[in-house]
Amino acid sequence: MTQQGSPLPRRPIFLDYLATTPVDPRVVQACLPYLTASFGNPASSHAFGQAAAAAVAEARASVAGLLGCAPGEIVFTGGGSEGDTLAIRGAALARRPRRGYVITQATEHPAVLAACDALARLHDYRVTHLPVDEYGLVDPATLEAAMTEDTVLVSIMHANNETGTLQPISELASIAHAGGALFHTDAAQTAGKIPISVGALGVDLLSLAGHKLYAPKGVGALYVTESLELEPAIYGGGQERGLRGGTENVALIAGLGHASGIAVDAVDAVDTEATRLRALRDLLHDELTRLVPAAVEVNGHPEQRLPNALNVSIAGAVGPRLLAATTEIAASTGSACHEGVDAPSPVLTAMGLPAERAMSAVRLSVGRWTSDQDVSAAASAIARVCVG
Repeated sequence: MTQQGSPLPRRPIFLDYLATTPVDPRVVQACLPYLTASFGNPASSHAFGQAAAAAVAEARASVAGLLGCAPGEIVFTGGGSEGDTLAIRGAALARRPRRGYVITQATEHPAVLAACDALARLHDYRVTHLPVDEYGLVDPATLEAAMTEDTVLVSIMHANNETGTLQPISELASIAHAGGALFHTDAAQTAGKIPISVGALGVDLLSLAGHKLYAPKGVGALYVTESLELEPAIYGGGQERGLRGGTENVALIAGLGHASGIAVDAVDAVDTEATRLRALRDLLHDELTRLVPAAVEVNGHPEQRLPNALNVSIAGAVGPRLLAATTEIAASTGSACHEGVDAPSPVLTAMGLPAERAMSAVRLSVGRWTSDQDVSAAASAIARVCVG
């Protein structure tokens, strides 16, 4: 991938790529025409509408190329959470048996947990939250044991948004299918960072978010396997296979399509972006271990995790206070959905970490414009605060 000029200010050093990514300048340029001259409604038959429709079709093909599916299997959404909701609510309500039952995991994204909770509150569904081990992994045997003839859907995220732990999705999806259930995965954190093939994963539904992929916030996509019927997220004029009514946001969709094309180039390159990110992540970990006098322990799987994710607990520190004092960097203690909550991360506690270790955790994540100098400077800044 050709590195472009950074859209980021020089300071503070941005190490929160799991929370969001800056919009790539090339993506900004791809959006602009559809905010100005090419403003047409994609449903209109005249030239303005045709130009907008062509942009949506091109973006759909680009996202499909990222996921290894047919363009007609891509439904554009307003973001990752909307995609999760459409997948879970849509599948559950469209396929409801006499007694509805869905399965997810304890460390799932809040959007998935909330959608499952809504099914229980509003539609009398039963919900099971599978436990995870000390690395945050779901044991396929626990899913197999939880399956019943009433199971409609299993939803397990591809990679955790706090630790980066990668789940054995293909194995879990096979178990779900053997029991007659659909399988959904939230791939917001993996799309563009590692190669994804919906065929290899064996999933029926996969959601992603543009703002994790160097595209704008407020746009996402849901892969819906061909012929699968869902209850719509938004009722209206039949856009997006009838699953999300309303005139498409052409500018943001064009941006997501362009970002997906850039990601495909990065993932397929010989010297892949994943390799570069993994080297930066490991350098950051090594520098923290070298410079910080207290113990630095990795949270999550040591190998089976995202190439850009480093969640560590620093003995004797309190994560929020440590980051507040380290003004040279911009990072977080966990999911942005839980920022500001002065309590141990639910993800880390579900993994069985003691409260003290969970409270001492910080989530550091690198990305497209992170350099070796950035991670070295960040490690030094954290070490200075720790030495105090």
